[in-house]
Amino acid sequence: MLFQKKGMPQEGDCVFCTVTKVQYHSVFAKLDEYENKSGMIHISEISPGRIRNINEYVKEGKVVICKILRINKERGHIDLSLRRVNESQRRAKVEERKQQIIAENILQSYAQLKKLDVKKVYKDVSTILLKSFPTLYAAFEDVVENENNLVDVGLDKDLAADLDVIIKERIKPKQVSIIATLSLESYDSDGVDIINGIMKQVVEVSDHLKVQFLGSGSFKCEIITPDYAQAEEIYKEMETVVSGGIKGHQTEYTLART
Repeated sequence: MLFQKKGMPQEGDCVFCTVTKVQYHSVFAKLDEYENKSGMIHISEISPGRIRNINEYVKEGKVVICKILRINKERGHIDLSLRRVNESQRRAKVEERKQQIIAENILQSYAQLKKLDVKKVYKDVSTILLKSFPTLYAAFEDVVENENNLVDVGLDKDLAADLDVIIKERIKPKQVSIIATLSLESYDSDGVDIINGIMKQVVEVSDHLKVQFLGSGSFKCEIITPDYAQAEEIYKEMETVVSGGIKGHQTEYTLART
C-alpha cells in the first residue's frame, strides 16, 4: 500500500501489522501503516487463556490487527495486543483497508492512463485532499454521494475531471433497501378491480419503489434509496395508500418486512 502515516500511533489505536519474528514468549511485528515502526506482542496478549504453542496463533509474514497498548516514546518501544481487538474493531479496520485500497487503485488507474509515476500522483493528490478529508476514500466518496467537485478543495481542474470519471466507475452511491410482502384479499364482488386499483396507487407512490406480483394477491415491494429515512417515509406512505384503499370494502391486507 502507498499510504504511510508519519510519527507515532496513539495508545488505543488499532493497526495492521506484519509478523516479522516469533519467539517463545513474544512476537515482533512491523506496523504496516507507519514508516519504520515496529512493536512487540507479549505471549499474554496473543489470546485469552493459556498458550502452549505460540506458533499456532501467529507465523512470520502473517498480517494481523493489533491494538496499541503502550508507547515508550523515549525508547521508541511499542507494546501491542492481539487479544484486545474485538470483532467490531476488526471489521472496522478491515473495511478501512478495503477503502484505502480502492482509493489507491483509482490513483493507480489515473497514473497509468497519463503514464505518470503512481507514487508521485499519490503524494500530490493526498497532500491536497487530506487537508480537507480524513482519508482519500472519504474525498472520493464525497464526489459520488454529494456531487462535489475536487477543484473546490484545491485539485487541478483537469486532474479533478479525470479522477471524477474513474471515481464514479469504482465507487457506487450507498443504497438502503427495505423489502416487504404485501398480501391483499377481497370478499367484494369486484375484488379483483379493487386490488388492482390499490396496487396502481402503490406503484405511483415513488420511483424508488419496485413492485413484483407473486401470485394469489401477494406482491413483493422493494424500496431502494440512498437514505434510510427516505426509505422509511416511502414505506409509511405505501401502507397509508393500502389502508386507505381498502376502506369501504370487504378487503383485508397484511404488510410484513422480510
